[in-house]
Amino acid sequence: MFHFLSFTVALLLLSGCSTRGVGTYKQQSTLKRHSKPAQENLQLDNNTAITDALYEEYMRWEGTRYKFGGNSKQGVDCSSFVQQLYFNALNVRVPRSTKEQAKIGRWIKKSQLRSGDLILFKTAYNKRHSGVYLEHGKFMNASSKYGVTLSNINNPYWREKYWQSRRVFEY
Repeated sequence: MFHFLSFTVALLLLSGCSTRGVGTYKQQSTLKRHSKPAQENLQLDNNTAITDALYEEYMRWEGTRYKFGGNSKQGVDCSSFVQQLYFNALNVRVPRSTKEQAKIGRWIKKSQLRSGDLILFKTAYNKRHSGVYLEHGKFMNASSKYGVTLSNINNPYWREKYWQSRRVFEY
């Protein structure tokens, strides 16, 4: 009986770790989990390396709760998350506020989005939201509802709120 009980407890503990979702985008198998290149060796002309570095940094932040004005893993807002994501994953400095982020780089069409591009949304009359594009319609952001998560730009909410995209660096 003791062996059966021990086996059951071990099985429950192991199964609890395997059901972790990925924000609002539940297809975790699509996440690339390659080791992150050292920042000094990361080539910003390689789409795969950029995508991998962004995914790896996202995994460090995934699930962090949203906190207006926050800038740590205890709580972060969208513009701080974007700022830290660019710096930690790509060694690229961007401004802290969404208003200032909307002025950097160059404007690009939504159809031209590629990994590492900044995406901006108008969520209310005087409110803006920022995220970083990954691939296949997915972008990373700190959502006030879900915290740090992956979202889909083709989701009706984000499609309606889309404002502009910016190419922060060229590759």
